[in-house]
Amino acid sequence: MAWDVSQMTRDLQARFKLLPENTALLIQSSIYALASALAAVLFLTLTNLLFHSTFGVFVHMGLVWFLILSFVTIMGTSVIVGFLIDKVSPEAVGSGIPQLKAAYWKELGYIPFKQAVVKFVAGILSIGGGASLGREGPTLFMGGSIAGTIAGIFRIPRFSRRGPAIVGAAAGLAAAFNTPLASITFVLEEIVGDINNRTIGRIVLAAVIGAFVVYAFIGRQPAFVLPNVDHVTWFHYLIVPLAALLAALVGVAFQRGALTLRLRWRKQTRVPRLWSPAVGAFAVWVLGVSAYLITGKIGVFGLGYDDLSQLLKGNFLWEAAGVLVLGKLAATIISYGLGGSGGIFSPLLFLGGMSGFFVAGMFRQWLPLNPSDMIVLSAVGMSAALGAVLKTPLSALLIVFEMTHEFSMVPGLMIGLAVSTLVSRLAGRHNFYDELLLQDGHELIKIHPPRDLTSWRNTQVGDIVRNRPVMLDDLSRNGLQAALDTYPYLRFPVIEKNQVIGMLTREAAQRSVQTGEAPPLAPPVFCRKDETVRAVEAKFLDNPVGTVLVRDNPDGPVVGVLTLHDLIRVQASLED
Repeated sequence: MAWDVSQMTRDLQARFKLLPENTALLIQSSIYALASALAAVLFLTLTNLLFHSTFGVFVHMGLVWFLILSFVTIMGTSVIVGFLIDKVSPEAVGSGIPQLKAAYWKELGYIPFKQAVVKFVAGILSIGGGASLGREGPTLFMGGSIAGTIAGIFRIPRFSRRGPAIVGAAAGLAAAFNTPLASITFVLEEIVGDINNRTIGRIVLAAVIGAFVVYAFIGRQPAFVLPNVDHVTWFHYLIVPLAALLAALVGVAFQRGALTLRLRWRKQTRVPRLWSPAVGAFAVWVLGVSAYLITGKIGVFGLGYDDLSQLLKGNFLWEAAGVLVLGKLAATIISYGLGGSGGIFSPLLFLGGMSGFFVAGMFRQWLPLNPSDMIVLSAVGMSAALGAVLKTPLSALLIVFEMTHEFSMVPGLMIGLAVSTLVSRLAGRHNFYDELLLQDGHELIKIHPPRDLTSWRNTQVGDIVRNRPVMLDDLSRNGLQAALDTYPYLRFPVIEKNQVIGMLTREAAQRSVQTGEAPPLAPPVFCRKDETVRAVEAKFLDNPVGTVLVRDNPDGPVVGVLTLHDLIRVQASLED
């Protein structure tokens, strides 16, 4: 007997309606977390499988074959990634964390499932194919999208999916790095922006489920297996600030370099977006091969975790670490700046670990540092580089601690993060993800809105409106159809002789196209940019289209549009 999926879905929805609200929420959150964690483990497994089946094999086939096959692999996968980004889903570019933040705040948690599918495939090909990127950003993005999609099965509307999105993200990060505590703090610090958010219970549950899933399929071992580091000396504390300083400066160099290259590359017109990842891949191949010829290591390609694990075990030359820092830094800047699909956690951990080891190796010539001291200084570099870019010191500390499971590192990590926090100010006021959002034209007040109702109502309208509104001056059938095909907006200001004469709804425009009759216009309602939200709230009460047009002055041109969605979106965030 064939399964009737639609009927099964309806039965499931009916049963959930009979459950107490808290019980239903607990079950739903568990399902979100389980699905997201399974996707994270699958993503991790396939990414590692692709890299180890290609670069991991090529490196043992001799220099000539390594050069040829590594070039074919990184270029071939990058061309496919470019096609997916350009033709299927442009949202698959980058790490995914800025997109997740924007969706959480501006779209109330809704992320189309297609974007997650493309991010999944593009991330595996990009990272497993040798690009110098990480898997944490794609994992969080996919987790948020998968959880939101499942929430739709439970008939949770699009404007109520913030909870599922952060639950899925927390479970995904916990499974991806075997770091449940860090996943909790990172989601609260970076995505939600409020460590006291009332969804913390669901986030903790999601992180636990994510940890259980990775334990079941991969094991309880941390990401990096270390030798015993109990016998650290006091000498290494003299070097901790210097190791943290270099690692943090490397992190700052990455942030500035990647943001600058990304901005300039987007302005150029010679190379289409389709070929951007391939251009980056060629540069990474040159850097990776050069580093391999000098050091015999392939850590510039992919995650670099194999080389980092060898370093933490002591099987490394400190001079080689310095070469790999330079190669990996340039490769990661290029991979991200030219539109690859992947995150920055793994490259930053690699850069920080190598930087710390490089400093330790230099000072070992004059100080009696033992192998345990070298390992601790490498871990200090890892957390310092991550903290300088993310500006989330608690998450940076927990990520490195949970990835190593060594309590003896904690004092050094804390000292290093203090240095990193000071150095991070050189990178700018905002962390890497917020800088990306600013580059993409987002207003940060929409991403980090006020935390209390009074502050929100005292916010000026100019800080929250959508600028550059689309206004119509052609109400013919062809003109209206062109506007409907081009813009997704629900309401349009209509102008005549550069003056707004009314508001046209999308529904009215569609009827006019079908019938050929002139569309009815609603009277326009105006406000000034310097008015507060409190002052304009009353203008929505008798407003038939739920839109207020914003002007610089009472007689000036329209410079923005304020909708009920803008008000509801941020007011809903105050209740999360």
